[in-house]
Amino acid sequence: MTDYLRPLSFGLSLDPAAGSWPLTRRLALTAERLDLDHLAVQDHPYQPDHLDAWTLISHLAALTERIGFVTDVADLQLRPPVMLAKAAASLSALTDGRVRLGVGGGGIPDAIASMGGPARRGPDMVAYAEESLALLRAGLNGEAVRHHSPYHSIGGYQAGPIPPRPVELWLGAQKRRMLALTGRHADGWISPLNIYVTPREVPSRQEVIDEAAAAAGRDPRTLRRVYNVIGAIGERTGAPGLVGDVERWTDTLTEWAVDLGFDTFVLWPVAEPERQAALFAGEVVPAVRERVEAIRSAW
Repeated sequence: MTDYLRPLSFGLSLDPAAGSWPLTRRLALTAERLDLDHLAVQDHPYQPDHLDAWTLISHLAALTERIGFVTDVADLQLRPPVMLAKAAASLSALTDGRVRLGVGGGGIPDAIASMGGPARRGPDMVAYAEESLALLRAGLNGEAVRHHSPYHSIGGYQAGPIPPRPVELWLGAQKRRMLALTGRHADGWISPLNIYVTPREVPSRQEVIDEAAAAAGRDPRTLRRVYNVIGAIGERTGAPGLVGDVERWTDTLTEWAVDLGFDTFVLWPVAEPERQAALFAGEVVPAVRERVEAIRSAW
Protein backbone atom coordinates (compact mmCIF):
# COMPACT_ATOMS: atom_id res chain seq x y z
CA MET A 1 0.00 0.00 0.00
CA THR A 2 1.41 3.42 -1.03
CA ASP A 3 -0.88 6.18 0.12
CA TYR A 4 1.06 9.40 0.64
CA LEU A 5 -2.01 10.85 2.43
CA ARG A 6 -2.10 13.96 0.28
CA PRO A 7 -5.41 15.78 -0.32
CA LEU A 8 -7.17 14.59 -3.45
CA SER A 9 -7.80 16.78 -6.48
CA PHE A 10 -9.50 16.18 -9.81
CA GLY A 11 -9.26 17.71 -13.25
CA LEU A 12 -10.44 17.56 -16.84
CA SER A 13 -8.29 17.43 -19.96
CA LEU A 14 -9.38 19.84 -22.68
CA ASP A 15 -9.00 19.17 -26.40
CA PRO A 16 -6.83 21.96 -27.88
CA ALA A 17 -8.07 21.35 -31.45
CA ALA A 18 -9.06 24.64 -33.08
CA GLY A 19 -12.22 23.08 -34.51
CA SER A 20 -13.37 22.05 -31.03
CA TRP A 21 -13.03 25.52 -29.52
CA PRO A 22 -16.76 26.12 -28.75
CA LEU A 23 -16.96 22.77 -26.94
CA THR A 24 -13.67 23.40 -25.13
CA ARG A 25 -14.98 26.72 -23.81
CA ARG A 26 -18.22 25.12 -22.58
CA LEU A 27 -16.27 22.34 -20.89
CA ALA A 28 -14.02 24.81 -19.09
CA LEU A 29 -17.00 26.71 -17.73
CA THR A 30 -18.76 23.46 -16.80
CA ALA A 31 -15.71 22.13 -14.97
CA GLU A 32 -15.52 25.32 -12.91
CA ARG A 33 -19.25 25.26 -12.15
CA LEU A 34 -18.97 21.63 -11.01
CA ASP A 35 -16.04 22.46 -8.69
CA LEU A 36 -13.30 20.47 -10.40
CA ASP A 37 -9.82 21.59 -9.41
CA HIS A 38 -7.83 21.62 -12.65
CA LEU A 39 -8.15 22.14 -16.37
CA ALA A 40 -5.32 20.39 -18.21
CA VAL A 41 -4.11 21.29 -21.70
CA GLN A 42 -1.68 19.16 -23.70
CA ASP A 43 1.19 20.83 -25.55
CA HIS A 44 1.76 19.50 -29.06
CA PRO A 45 2.26 22.68 -31.12
CA TYR A 46 3.52 20.71 -34.12
CA GLN A 47 -0.03 19.41 -34.62
CA PRO A 48 -1.51 21.71 -37.30
CA ASP A 49 -5.01 21.62 -35.81
CA HIS A 50 -3.90 22.35 -32.22
CA LEU A 51 -4.17 25.77 -30.68
CA ASP A 52 -1.09 26.93 -28.80
CA ALA A 53 -1.41 25.68 -25.23
CA TRP A 54 -0.43 28.94 -23.52
CA THR A 55 -2.70 31.03 -25.72
CA LEU A 56 -5.62 28.69 -25.02
CA ILE A 57 -4.98 28.62 -21.27
CA SER A 58 -4.64 32.40 -21.13
CA HIS A 59 -7.96 32.87 -22.92
CA LEU A 60 -9.76 30.35 -20.72
CA ALA A 61 -8.26 31.91 -17.60
CA ALA A 62 -9.98 35.17 -18.55
CA LEU A 63 -13.32 33.34 -18.80
CA THR A 64 -13.05 31.61 -15.43
CA GLU A 65 -12.56 32.75 -11.85
CA ARG A 66 -11.52 29.85 -9.62
CA ILE A 67 -10.36 26.72 -11.42
CA GLY A 68 -6.64 26.01 -11.82
CA PHE A 69 -4.75 25.36 -15.05
CA VAL A 70 -1.93 22.95 -15.77
CA THR A 71 0.09 22.32 -18.92
CA ASP A 72 -0.02 18.55 -19.39
CA VAL A 73 2.83 18.81 -20.36
CA ALA A 74 4.75 21.79 -21.82
CA ASP A 75 7.60 20.74 -24.11
CA LEU A 76 10.90 22.03 -22.67
CA GLN A 77 12.69 21.65 -25.99
CA LEU A 78 10.29 24.05 -27.70
CA ARG A 79 9.78 26.41 -24.76
CA PRO A 80 13.08 27.77 -23.37
CA PRO A 81 12.96 27.59 -19.57
CA VAL A 82 13.52 31.27 -18.76
CA MET A 83 10.80 32.34 -21.21
CA LEU A 84 8.50 29.59 -19.93
CA ALA A 85 9.05 30.82 -16.37
CA LYS A 86 8.18 34.34 -17.52
CA ALA A 87 4.96 33.11 -19.12
CA ALA A 88 3.93 31.03 -16.10
CA ALA A 89 4.75 33.79 -13.61
CA SER A 90 2.85 36.34 -15.69
CA LEU A 91 -0.25 34.18 -15.96
CA SER A 92 -0.05 33.34 -12.26
CA ALA A 93 0.04 37.06 -11.44
CA LEU A 94 -2.97 37.68 -13.67
CA THR A 95 -5.02 34.79 -12.22
CA ASP A 96 -4.20 35.04 -8.51
CA GLY A 97 -2.03 31.93 -8.60
CA ARG A 98 -4.18 29.52 -10.62
CA VAL A 99 -1.24 28.08 -12.58
CA ARG A 100 0.61 24.78 -12.19
CA LEU A 101 3.40 24.10 -14.64
CA GLY A 102 3.58 20.60 -16.01
CA VAL A 103 6.66 20.10 -18.17
CA GLY A 104 8.29 17.29 -20.10
CA GLY A 105 11.64 16.69 -21.69
CA GLY A 106 10.19 16.32 -25.19
CA GLY A 107 8.96 12.86 -26.10
CA ILE A 108 8.54 13.18 -29.87
CA PRO A 109 11.96 14.24 -31.21
CA ASP A 110 11.11 14.20 -34.92
CA ALA A 111 8.08 16.43 -34.38
CA ILE A 112 10.17 18.78 -32.26
CA ALA A 113 12.74 18.94 -35.06
CA SER A 114 9.98 19.82 -37.54
CA MET A 115 9.51 23.12 -35.62
CA GLY A 116 13.22 23.84 -35.41
CA GLY A 117 13.81 22.28 -32.01
CA PRO A 118 16.97 20.33 -31.15
CA ALA A 119 15.26 16.91 -30.87
CA ARG A 120 17.39 15.64 -28.00
CA ARG A 121 17.09 11.99 -27.05
CA GLY A 122 18.03 9.69 -24.19
CA PRO A 123 20.58 10.90 -21.61
CA ASP A 124 21.06 14.14 -23.54
CA MET A 125 17.36 14.96 -23.20
CA VAL A 126 17.38 14.10 -19.49
CA ALA A 127 20.43 16.30 -18.82
CA TYR A 128 18.77 19.17 -20.68
CA ALA A 129 15.55 18.69 -18.71
CA GLU A 130 17.39 18.67 -15.38
CA GLU A 131 19.20 21.90 -16.18
CA SER A 132 15.96 23.43 -17.45
CA LEU A 133 14.14 22.62 -14.21
CA ALA A 134 16.76 24.51 -12.21
CA LEU A 135 16.45 27.52 -14.51
CA LEU A 136 12.66 27.37 -14.34
CA ARG A 137 12.81 27.36 -10.56
CA ALA A 138 15.14 30.36 -10.50
CA GLY A 139 12.95 32.24 -12.96
CA LEU A 140 9.78 31.54 -11.01
CA ASN A 141 11.47 32.67 -7.79
CA GLY A 142 12.37 36.03 -9.32
CA GLU A 143 16.11 35.43 -9.10
CA ALA A 144 18.84 36.83 -11.32
CA VAL A 145 19.53 34.05 -13.81
CA ARG A 146 23.05 33.67 -15.14
CA HIS A 147 24.05 30.33 -16.61
CA HIS A 148 26.34 29.13 -19.38
CA SER A 149 26.50 25.52 -20.55
CA PRO A 150 26.24 23.54 -23.79
CA TYR A 151 22.45 23.72 -23.33
CA HIS A 152 21.80 27.30 -22.21
CA SER A 153 23.52 30.67 -22.34
CA ILE A 154 21.78 33.19 -20.09
CA GLY A 155 23.73 36.34 -19.36
CA GLY A 156 22.09 37.69 -16.21
CA TYR A 157 18.33 37.94 -16.71
CA GLN A 158 16.54 39.48 -13.72
CA ALA A 159 13.47 37.28 -13.48
CA GLY A 160 10.01 38.49 -12.60
CA PRO A 161 7.24 39.06 -11.79
CA ILE A 162 7.21 36.90 -8.67
CA PRO A 163 3.97 34.85 -8.69
CA PRO A 164 1.48 35.51 -5.87
CA ARG A 165 2.06 31.93 -4.75
CA PRO A 166 4.71 29.39 -5.78
CA VAL A 167 4.10 27.81 -9.18
CA GLU A 168 4.48 24.07 -8.69
CA LEU A 169 6.65 22.25 -11.23
CA TRP A 170 5.22 18.83 -12.14
CA LEU A 171 7.33 16.64 -14.39
CA GLY A 172 5.92 14.27 -16.96
CA ALA A 173 8.02 11.12 -16.81
CA GLN A 174 7.85 7.47 -17.79
CA LYS A 175 11.35 5.98 -17.79
CA ARG A 176 13.86 5.58 -14.98
CA ARG A 177 16.12 8.59 -15.59
CA MET A 178 13.24 11.05 -15.86
CA LEU A 179 11.47 9.47 -12.89
CA ALA A 180 14.61 9.90 -10.80
CA LEU A 181 14.82 13.51 -11.96
CA THR A 182 11.24 13.96 -10.71
CA GLY A 183 12.24 12.71 -7.28
CA ARG A 184 15.30 14.97 -7.11
CA HIS A 185 13.89 18.24 -8.39
CA ALA A 186 10.16 18.36 -9.24
CA ASP A 187 7.13 19.16 -7.08
CA GLY A 188 5.18 16.29 -8.57
CA TRP A 189 4.98 13.47 -11.10
CA ILE A 190 2.59 13.52 -14.04
CA SER A 191 2.12 9.98 -15.28
CA PRO A 192 1.25 9.36 -18.91
CA LEU A 193 -2.20 8.00 -19.68
CA ASN A 194 -3.28 4.85 -17.90
CA ILE A 195 -3.06 2.98 -21.21
CA TYR A 196 0.64 3.90 -21.50
CA VAL A 197 1.67 3.44 -17.87
CA THR A 198 -0.76 0.82 -16.65
CA PRO A 199 -1.70 0.43 -12.98
CA ARG A 200 0.47 -2.65 -12.56
CA GLU A 201 3.48 -0.65 -13.81
CA VAL A 202 2.94 2.23 -11.39
CA PRO A 203 4.49 0.82 -8.16
CA SER A 204 7.92 0.35 -9.70
CA ARG A 205 7.84 3.91 -11.02
CA GLN A 206 6.75 5.33 -7.67
CA GLU A 207 9.64 3.44 -6.10
CA VAL A 208 12.17 5.10 -8.42
CA ILE A 209 10.77 8.54 -7.58
CA ASP A 210 10.75 7.85 -3.84
CA GLU A 211 14.31 6.51 -3.78
CA ALA A 212 15.61 9.50 -5.73
CA ALA A 213 13.74 11.94 -3.49
CA ALA A 214 15.08 10.32 -0.32
CA ALA A 215 18.62 10.26 -1.69
CA ALA A 216 18.32 13.99 -2.36
CA GLY A 217 17.14 14.62 1.19
CA ARG A 218 13.53 15.22 0.18
CA ASP A 219 10.40 13.73 1.74
CA PRO A 220 8.62 11.68 -0.99
CA ARG A 221 5.29 12.53 0.63
CA THR A 222 5.65 16.15 -0.46
CA LEU A 223 5.43 15.27 -4.17
CA ARG A 224 2.11 15.36 -5.97
CA ARG A 225 1.26 12.26 -8.06
CA VAL A 226 -0.97 12.88 -11.10
CA TYR A 227 -2.64 10.16 -13.20
CA ASN A 228 -4.07 10.99 -16.62
CA VAL A 229 -7.06 8.66 -16.91
CA ILE A 230 -8.56 7.98 -20.32
CA GLY A 231 -11.83 6.09 -20.49
CA ALA A 232 -15.61 6.28 -20.37
CA ILE A 233 -18.09 6.36 -17.53
CA GLY A 234 -20.80 3.96 -18.67
CA GLU A 235 -20.76 1.02 -21.02
CA ARG A 236 -18.96 1.80 -24.24
CA THR A 237 -17.74 -1.14 -26.29
CA GLY A 238 -14.23 -0.80 -27.60
CA ALA A 239 -13.30 2.35 -25.66
CA PRO A 240 -9.71 2.46 -24.37
CA GLY A 241 -8.72 2.73 -20.74
CA LEU A 242 -11.05 2.63 -17.77
CA VAL A 243 -14.60 1.80 -18.86
CA GLY A 244 -17.52 1.09 -16.57
CA ASP A 245 -20.28 2.55 -14.45
CA VAL A 246 -19.89 5.09 -11.67
CA GLU A 247 -19.34 2.34 -9.11
CA ARG A 248 -16.47 0.85 -11.08
CA TRP A 249 -14.86 4.26 -11.51
CA THR A 250 -15.27 4.95 -7.80
CA ASP A 251 -13.76 1.61 -6.82
CA THR A 252 -10.87 1.97 -9.26
CA LEU A 253 -9.86 5.55 -8.48
CA THR A 254 -10.11 4.79 -4.76
CA GLU A 255 -7.76 1.84 -5.24
CA TRP A 256 -5.39 3.94 -7.33
CA ALA A 257 -5.30 6.54 -4.54
CA VAL A 258 -4.76 4.30 -1.52
CA ASP A 259 -2.79 1.48 -3.19
CA LEU A 260 -0.89 3.24 -5.99
CA GLY A 261 -0.34 6.61 -4.33
CA PHE A 262 -2.03 8.97 -6.79
CA ASP A 263 -3.65 12.08 -5.34
CA THR A 264 -4.73 13.80 -8.55
CA PHE A 265 -6.80 12.34 -11.39
CA VAL A 266 -7.30 14.06 -14.74
CA LEU A 267 -10.16 12.73 -16.85
CA TRP A 268 -9.56 12.30 -20.60
CA PRO A 269 -13.05 11.42 -21.91
CA VAL A 270 -13.10 9.35 -25.09
CA ALA A 271 -16.56 10.55 -26.16
CA GLU A 272 -19.46 12.72 -25.03
CA PRO A 273 -17.13 14.95 -23.01
CA GLU A 274 -19.86 17.17 -21.57
CA ARG A 275 -21.82 14.22 -20.25
CA GLN A 276 -18.66 12.49 -19.05
CA ALA A 277 -17.46 15.61 -17.23
CA ALA A 278 -20.82 15.94 -15.48
CA LEU A 279 -20.79 12.30 -14.36
CA PHE A 280 -17.19 12.54 -13.23
CA ALA A 281 -17.60 15.74 -11.24
CA GLY A 282 -21.10 15.08 -9.97
CA GLU A 283 -20.92 11.39 -9.04
CA VAL A 284 -17.44 9.88 -9.25
CA VAL A 285 -15.44 12.65 -7.54
CA PRO A 286 -17.58 12.99 -4.38
CA ALA A 287 -17.81 9.21 -4.04
CA VAL A 288 -14.03 8.79 -4.32
CA ARG A 289 -13.42 11.57 -1.81
CA GLU A 290 -15.80 9.95 0.67
CA ARG A 291 -14.41 6.45 0.16
CA VAL A 292 -10.76 7.53 0.50
CA GLU A 293 -11.51 9.61 3.60
CA ALA A 294 -13.24 6.61 5.22
CA ILE A 295 -10.30 4.31 4.46
CA ARG A 296 -7.78 6.78 5.79
CA SER A 297 -9.82 7.41 8.93
CA ALA A 298 -9.88 3.68 9.67
CA TRP A 299 -6.07 3.34 9.68
